[in-house]
Amino acid sequence: MATMAAQLWSVFKLRIGITIALTAVAGLAITPGPSIPAWQVLVLALAVLLSSASAGGFNQYLERDLDARMERTRGRPFVTGVFSEGRGWPLLLYTMLIVSVGMAALALNLWAALYVFLGAFFYAVVYTIWLKRRSWLNIVLGGLAGSFAVLAGAAVVDPSLSALPVILAVVLFLWTPSHFWSLAIALRKDYAAAGVPMLPVVVGDRRAAQAIVANSVMLVGVSLMPFWFGLGWFYLAGAVLGGVYFLYKNIQLLRDPCPRRAMASFHASLMQLVLVLGAAVIDAQLL
Repeated sequence: MATMAAQLWSVFKLRIGITIALTAVAGLAITPGPSIPAWQVLVLALAVLLSSASAGGFNQYLERDLDARMERTRGRPFVTGVFSEGRGWPLLLYTMLIVSVGMAALALNLWAALYVFLGAFFYAVVYTIWLKRRSWLNIVLGGLAGSFAVLAGAAVVDPSLSALPVILAVVLFLWTPSHFWSLAIALRKDYAAAGVPMLPVVVGDRRAAQAIVANSVMLVGVSLMPFWFGLGWFYLAGAVLGGVYFLYKNIQLLRDPCPRRAMASFHASLMQLVLVLGAAVIDAQLL
């Protein structure tokens, strides 16, 4: 039973799904407007988690040939044969997406449902099908999944979308390339072996590190903007702390673009995201 749970956790990419669901709740929490009942917050989180799980499942189902050529992913269930190909999986994944969007439409509103759908669409179709095997822009546009999660949460409170959640959605959009390109530098040989044109494969580790620094400068700059649109000093402190730490790790990576520095930059991106989202929610709800 534990093994099967681990396999399902892997196929549905639930670690990423939980992060995106929390991002949606953060979007709701920082949006000015009326108080939202706890049951609607729960529906939002479940809808985003289910749609993300559907997209994650499509990603693994459609990329089983790539996963077999990469050391990091060759133990995934569709590669090892724990889960076999067949019509049942696509049917299940489509059903999960329909249920998630239907939940959001019936319990929240149509705008929230649209953003829930778009998050899954951009990951499963734009990233996985259209771009991943063709362009280094794959993760740039595919990263909009997190941005749409923020907008889904905000739309529950105010479908017209105020400035604050839109800025946070831009933060998520800019965060994803710096986060993922750091990982891609560490795993460049893996992606090259699979023929996936991640940025480090296309331009090399040093130029990719330069792109990470340039992108992160924009990211940190935008992450400070919510201070001028309603959030307070607590948020600003969290955004500055997370941003400075991430840029420091980016610069170390630029000086020495090796796998060890790349993984340190990757983990620093996670720290920055936690500080930005956590400080935003605490500032908006408790201070």
